[in-house]
Amino acid sequence: MQWNRLPLLAGVLALSMASACGGDKAPNAPTTTTAARLTAPVGETPSADEQLDTLRPMLTVKNGTSDQATGARTYEFQVSDTGTFNSAVTAFSSSPAGFAVLVGKTGVPENAAGKTSFQPDQDLQPTTRYYWRARVVQGTGQSDWSAVSTFKTKLVGYNRAGELYDPLIHGETVGQVVGDVTFVPGKGVQLNAVTSHIRYLLPATISSGEFSMDVEGLRANGPGDKAKVFGMQEGQGDFITNDYRVDIQYRGTAGFPPNAIQWRVIYGDADDLDVRYEPDTARRFESVFLLNPSTTYHWKFTWGSAIRLTMIENGLGGNTLYDFGMPAPRGAYTPSPHYTYLGAPLGRSGNESASIPGTIYRNVWIGTQPRPSSLGSALVP
Repeated sequence: MQWNRLPLLAGVLALSMASACGGDKAPNAPTTTTAARLTAPVGETPSADEQLDTLRPMLTVKNGTSDQATGARTYEFQVSDTGTFNSAVTAFSSSPAGFAVLVGKTGVPENAAGKTSFQPDQDLQPTTRYYWRARVVQGTGQSDWSAVSTFKTKLVGYNRAGELYDPLIHGETVGQVVGDVTFVPGKGVQLNAVTSHIRYLLPATISSGEFSMDVEGLRANGPGDKAKVFGMQEGQGDFITNDYRVDIQYRGTAGFPPNAIQWRVIYGDADDLDVRYEPDTARRFESVFLLNPSTTYHWKFTWGSAIRLTMIENGLGGNTLYDFGMPAPRGAYTPSPHYTYLGAPLGRSGNESASIPGTIYRNVWIGTQPRPSSLGSALVP
């Protein structure tokens, strides 16, 4: 009887081993997913270097393609005031002036009509050349970036607490025109007489900051003695005797010496020599320049605990012709109300110490912070 049970035991053992090993069923093979192969979208609008009349442009691309019919496709857009796109990933980054200069947006759904668009929901910096690009994303796949394209934001100025910008090349100003001026298209505003100037009333006093601009039309051996390029003061009293006078000069043929750059800055009391800052006579005689009226000169004045005037030939990035400053440890620059000028108002010194006829101004910045590096880049060809 025991021998007859051996085949049955063998069968049970074989069944048990098969159950333990899963029987004849093979283990599941790993699932693999192939990333979609995508072509880059093509930028359509704005067209290359287009001058826009908005600070929130609609960016549109022709959709990219995919070798996979299924799976949602989205787009990533990047906008930057430089061609490097540094930090423009998924959020806004602002300039000191508070406008967006780096914009990134992911997850923009593809439009089935063949073109996909994105519009920033924050104002871009005005009068600025921007660079933009886009790419398509599907699952784990992403295309190359589209070719970089450019556009220029609206030519517009503004005047708010702590900062003012005025491009001046588009026939208008955020300041007040005084006297005979001409807006020269693409150039700026031209002062036609010694009494002509542009006046800005700042919403709040700027006790330390930068006042800078581009100026054409300055010529050697011009009229006047202490002729003014630009200035600042408190209120609307006599400019020459003002307790908070900032007086930036390019002296004419009657100057001492002619064709010299000179400046005077007063921190609170025109009669107190301790709060009057200016280069001495020796420095003035070292600061003679025969300026060319067809050349653009970038002027920058900074004030606060120190005072400095810089003048650069051929605009920013050109050759520095004048650069001189000094500490200002006494007094404080606190005019209220705070007025600034392109040219200067006529004071008791008369026509010889007022604006310089023929000067053309553009790209003006006044602010508590240095001028944003890309502000005004739309003005560069």
